[in-house]
Amino acid sequence: MKTKQFIKDNKKRFLKELFELLKIKSVSVDPAYNKEVDKAADFLVKQFNLLKLDRVEKIKTEGHPIVYAEKILDKDFPTILVYGHYDVQPADPYELWDSPPFEPIIKNEKIYARGACDDKGQMYMHLKAYEILNELDDVSFNIKFMIEGEEECGSDNLEKFVINNKKKLKANVIVISDTSIVNNDTPSITCGLRGLSYMEVELTGPNRDLHSGTYGGAVDNPINVLCKIIGSLKDENGIIQIPGFYDKVKEFSDDDRDEMNKIPFDLDDFKSHIDINEVFGEKGFSTVERIGIRPTLDVNGIWGGYTNEGSKTVLPSKAFAKISMRLVSNQSSSEITELFKKHVQNLCPKSCKIIVKEHHGGEPVIVNTNTSGYKAAYFAFKKVWGKKPVLTFDGGSIPIVALFKNELQLDSILMGFGLDEDAIHSPNESFGLFNFFKGIETITVFYKNFAKQND
Repeated sequence: MKTKQFIKDNKKRFLKELFELLKIKSVSVDPAYNKEVDKAADFLVKQFNLLKLDRVEKIKTEGHPIVYAEKILDKDFPTILVYGHYDVQPADPYELWDSPPFEPIIKNEKIYARGACDDKGQMYMHLKAYEILNELDDVSFNIKFMIEGEEECGSDNLEKFVINNKKKLKANVIVISDTSIVNNDTPSITCGLRGLSYMEVELTGPNRDLHSGTYGGAVDNPINVLCKIIGSLKDENGIIQIPGFYDKVKEFSDDDRDEMNKIPFDLDDFKSHIDINEVFGEKGFSTVERIGIRPTLDVNGIWGGYTNEGSKTVLPSKAFAKISMRLVSNQSSSEITELFKKHVQNLCPKSCKIIVKEHHGGEPVIVNTNTSGYKAAYFAFKKVWGKKPVLTFDGGSIPIVALFKNELQLDSILMGFGLDEDAIHSPNESFGLFNFFKGIETITVFYKNFAKQND
């Protein structure tokens, strides 16, 4: 009750602080926002200092800074390492937002802003949960925070930091809030994440844009060629046509698949949220399975030629596409990257030259549920929400989770509180007020549960 009362008494302040962070345009992939990314790091440094943590650092990297903070109360206490990120996706296209993406507002009991759910709102819950327990003199654990500014562009520098700072990051559990729950009536814990291979393809035909009347019909068009290549990558049943792509994909038993499909899921509701008439995906699998345990290949962007207002009759010199593949258990991002490169290069005709490059990748993860960390999360949800959480496989990727397992020998507890309808990476991203405050409460119980199990 003390926790609930503290949250109730400080709701306005918690939201004011979060809004200050959401106003910062910390878009990590665009150098034009570098100062804003740095500003977000400074905001976290200030907040950690207000929490009176012993060690607060803004750590320079070759890219954006990592904010690290810790409070070691007793060497015999268990240590919790909190990971999150303060960078956000670009807000483009701005014209599709109902309100400016970096001017947070509350509407329909939701916070609307870029980063509201992914991951500023969810990450900030951990700072407030720790503050509550600290103010209530109820901290019987050590805590470390590692909040990065490059999750949305690959976490390359965090990877180096983790490898070079294993002693500094030593802990008993890692907890991450950057995933979702089934719905506000059905709490859930993510036990699986897909990996990622993100590629860019560049096709070049003639050495310059050509007059489509003078040269059309005699010179191959790189955009036409690229579209043909892309169109051949999946068949009419949604099956990816890259040789060897499925060789190592983990196949789940019928019983496991039946359990996955028992998770509350309304297909009509799913379609209505994104305004489509029909779903599409790999034949033989449900929508839940397609999102959680099957790999994908999608074009994230395609461009070339003349795209401004009016007309310009050119036969373009170049065509480009960005293509991502979500990977599942046993697939390797490096292996899939090489399979993709080889296949696409083989499809390119002699009339064009092709360059295929990787932007970033990450490995798929399945979380061990037989750990004290998982049990602490399970019983935290059960206590706060009044019902047992279900296990889910998340379609997204958090590449650093596999690195934590390999380098720190720790499973990450994926305690997310977002909803599918929160539109992360899209216009009108949101995060429910219910989820924000319920998340804070659940995290405080998780911290206490973990401390008790490991005292």
